[in-house]
This record gives sequence, C-alpha cells and structure tokens, in this order.
Amino acid sequence: MFRSARRFRKCQFVQLMTTCVILALVMIYWEQLDNHVVSHMKSYSYRYLMNSYNFLNDSLSISREDASSLPNYQYLINHKDKCEKQNVLLVLFVKTSPENLERRQAIRSTWGNEKYIRSELKANVKVVFALGVHKHPLEREVFQRHLEREDWKYGDLIQQDFTDAFHNLTLKLILQFKWAHMYCRHAKFVMSADDDIFIHVPNLVKYLQDLDQRGVRDLWIGRVHRGAPPVRIKESKYYVPHEMYQWSSYPDYTAGAAYVVSGDVADKIYRASMTLNTTLYIDDVFMGICANKAGVIPQYHKYFSGEGKAPYHPCIYNKMMTSHGHLEDIHYLWREVTNPKLKTLSSGILGKLYCTAVKAFLLCKPYYVDTYPCSAVFS
Repeated sequence: MFRSARRFRKCQFVQLMTTCVILALVMIYWEQLDNHVVSHMKSYSYRYLMNSYNFLNDSLSISREDASSLPNYQYLINHKDKCEKQNVLLVLFVKTSPENLERRQAIRSTWGNEKYIRSELKANVKVVFALGVHKHPLEREVFQRHLEREDWKYGDLIQQDFTDAFHNLTLKLILQFKWAHMYCRHAKFVMSADDDIFIHVPNLVKYLQDLDQRGVRDLWIGRVHRGAPPVRIKESKYYVPHEMYQWSSYPDYTAGAAYVVSGDVADKIYRASMTLNTTLYIDDVFMGICANKAGVIPQYHKYFSGEGKAPYHPCIYNKMMTSHGHLEDIHYLWREVTNPKLKTLSSGILGKLYCTAVKAFLLCKPYYVDTYPCSAVFS
C-alpha cells in the first residue's frame, strides 16, 4: 500500500516535470511556432473554412476623393507608340532596377530578344523594362544619365519618378498595368516577370497563341499561393504589421516572379488598383487583392516555377514556362532550350517513357522544393 502511494507520487512528479519542460519550450520558441506553425494553421482555416474575402473590398477600398489625391508619378522615360497600330500578342514587363544593366543585357540577348521572337516564332511580343529612380539620391543623377543612354540605344525602358526600392513594388505593379491600359490596351496578354527569371519564350508563345485562337478570357496563370499568411517577423523584408493587413490569410495570388493575364484581366486589375489602398507593399499580394475585387481567380500552371529554380535537363525544357533565380547561367540555358535536337529526345514511345522517368526522379522529392510539382511529371 505504502509502496503504491510512493509510485503514484513519483508518476505525478514525472508528469509535472514533463509538463513544465514542455511549457518552458513552448514559451521559449513561441515566436517561431507562431510564425511557422500557428500562423499557417490560422491562415488555412481562414482560407478553406471561411473561403470569402469580400470584406477586403470594403476595408481596403478608398473614396474617389482619396483616389484623386494619390501621388501621380511622372514618366521620366516612356514610349507611348511602342504598340501603336500593331497586333500585339504579349506585352512582357520585366521588373528591374536602375543598377541591373547586366541583367537587362542578358535578357535582350536571350529570351527577351524581340527580333528573334518575331522572325523565329512569328509573334509580336513587346518586352518592356519597368523601373523607378535609383534609391540613393547622391547616385541618382549619374544612373539616370546611364539609363537615358541605354534607352536611346534600345528603346525599351519605362520609368516613373518613384524611388526604386522593395517597399515600392506595388507602385511598380501599378506602373505596369497603367502603361498597358494607356498605351497597349489591345495586347492579347500581359506578363509581369522579375529580371532574374528565365522564360522559355518558344513554349510560352505557342501556349498563348493557342489560347488566343480559342478566344480565352478571364485568364490569370502562374504559381498560385492559397491560404498564405502575412509574415509577422519584423526582421523579414516581407513583414506586414497588423495595422497594414489585420487578417490571418491573404486572398489567392500568383507568385510575383512571373505570371500572365489576358488583356481583359489586365484592364480589370488596373481599374481595381485605382480604387484600393496602395500602402501594402507586397506587390503580388496587392495583385491578389485587386483580382479579388475584380472577381478574377488565379489558375495554377504546373510549369511556372514561382520562387524556385527548375532542374537542368532537356526533358524539363520541353514543358518549361518559367524558372527563377537565373543570372550567370541565362545564356547557357537559352542555348540549351533552343537546341533543335531537343524535341527528338522525347519523341516516340521510348523517348516519352524516358522523360517521364527522368521528371519523376527530378521533381518527386520527399521534401518540399519550390519548383515544378510532382504532378507535372504526367502533364
């Protein structure tokens, strides 16, 4: 009897100590748990149980008076007639910064070469680099002279007089859709991409030409994020305070690295952006809020890589649309994807079986990789 009581008290002591240790660990790591586990549970519940963001329209909308008083950034470099009297399949905006000349040059000589697209792919694509002014006032004048010389040579820069910085990305998004609305409204499609993206332009053009022949409308494709929570870690550049966005989940949106919309959607996005509070500086999220107000739903495309870099292999290139994080390797990758022998690799039954096996090995990982999903193997 006495021995049983002692054993019972000992078990109680162990349970108490275990509980104390667990509570102590939770308190120590609560911020990390809250940001990486709890916040995602909240956001997914918000997205999939409530599944409605109509309240955003009222909460983030601004009056006509407030809209008319918003800053009207002036064009420092512009090309109003770039699309004039032309049948434009795609206007492709590349988000760049004044100092990123080498990136722009690499794009001009590879996937952003308009002459190649016109002669080899039989399509009229307008490639436009969107940017603001250099973020350091002391260097601004020097960089501006460089940009003016660059534009005199290539004629493909669109610049407004806002500071080109991460926290002004929403202004750069508005610049793109406003320019498309004002000067290239008849373009069948509009694309926005970062300047470290690789775009498989032959695949993209063929895909868009097929869509255009079918008269597709209400199109918004890319790597879709659903139920994404706002980042509340103050050290993160993606940090969004509650005062700016108080809810647990963002509306569905596509990764800002690269996405495509049809011309009618581009017009809707521009009109919506003119009625919303633009202080939210996460541009792809702001795009999702505009689309939510316009009633546009993003469509997941398996070969838009979002923030990830696609594996290097010919079997991947056959279906590739975009891949993120390419700087030094852009010329190499362009030579690889435009190699005439590429199509023969996956031709025939054996070729298709071989590429299916290769893609399964490269894409179906047991751990998370932000590139093409495993389901892309069979598409």
